[in-house]
Amino acid sequence: MESTGKKKRRPRRSFTPESKAEIVELCRRGDRSVGRIAEDFDLTGTAVRDRVERPGPTRANETA
Repeated sequence: MESTGKKKRRPRRSFTPESKAEIVELCRRGDRSVGRIAEDFDLTGTAVRDRVERPGPTRANETA
């Protein structure tokens, strides 16, 4: 049996503006590390850092 050594990709997920705002707020609060927040949301640290650094709405009721 041959194995290519690659992990099977999971389907792309989408997050609501509210969940994105929650992630940003948790990071800005500073009581947990970015890595811990990423783990809690089953994301990569890079995805969380990119969301925090990306300009745009930071609260659920704001629009881009």
